[in-house]
Amino acid sequence: MSTYVYGIAARSHPAPPEGLTGVGDPPRPLRVLTEGELAAVVSDAPEELRPKRRELLAHQNVLSEVGAAGCVLPMRFGSVAPDDETVTGVLAERAEHYRERLEALDGKVEYNVKAAHVEEVVLHQVMADSTELRTLAEANRQAGGGTYEQRLRLGEVVAAAVRAREAEDAADVQQALRPLAAATSTGPESTGWLANVSFLVERDAAADFLEAAEKLRKASPHLDLRVNGPLPPYSFVEPGPSAPAGDAGEQVSHGTDL
Repeated sequence: MSTYVYGIAARSHPAPPEGLTGVGDPPRPLRVLTEGELAAVVSDAPEELRPKRRELLAHQNVLSEVGAAGCVLPMRFGSVAPDDETVTGVLAERAEHYRERLEALDGKVEYNVKAAHVEEVVLHQVMADSTELRTLAEANRQAGGGTYEQRLRLGEVVAAAVRAREAEDAADVQQALRPLAAATSTGPESTGWLANVSFLVERDAAADFLEAAEKLRKASPHLDLRVNGPLPPYSFVEPGPSAPAGDAGEQVSHGTDL
C-alpha cells in the first residue's frame, strides 16, 4: 500500500496525539517514520483520494495538531509515496535541506493577508483626488451623459486611477506589516485582490502582528483586509518565494513535495 505524507519534523518531535487520524474514509491512523535526525508523519494512502473539503481539512488538522508541539514542514495535499521505504529514502537524501528549513522555521507561523478595494469608497476617493476626473465627469453631466467617446475616456481615466491606487495600497499593506515578520512571500495575482501576501511571524510576536493588521484595517476604510492564520509555514518550506496560503482549500495545496 502507498504512503500518504503529511509533514516532516525532527526525530525528537513529540508523537502525534493519540487517536489522531488523517485522510480517507474511514480516516487512516497516523504513524511516524524515522531516518537519521528526521521523522515523517504518515498514514496509509486511500486508494482514491480527491481534494474534497473533508479531506483537505483532515490534512490541515493533522498539521495543526502535530505542529502545536513544534515545527513541522507541511507537505502538499495529496503527497503520496509508493511505500515507506521511499519516504525514508527521501529523508536521507534531502536531510541537510530539511534540517535547515526546520531550524529556520522553528518557532514561527504563517499569516496570509489579502486586501481588496471597497469599490464605492475608492471611486469616491479617486474622484476627489483628481481634477481631471472631476472635470471630465462634470462635462459629461452637462452634456446629458456625454458622447460614447467621452464616456469611454472617463472610464479609461477612472480605471487608470484605480489601478494606480491598487499599487499604492498593496505597497502600503506590505510596508505596514513587513517589519513584524521574519520573511514575506507574495502569492500569485488573483481576481479581486490587490494584495496577497504571506508573512512568516515569530509565535511570540503574533499578537503584535495582529494588532498592526487591525490598526491598518481601521486606518484604511477603503480596504477589505483579511488575515488568515496562524497557519503552518506553507509558503516558506522551500527557500525563496512561493504561493501563500489562503482558505482551507488553499492552505493545504501549498507546502513542499517529497
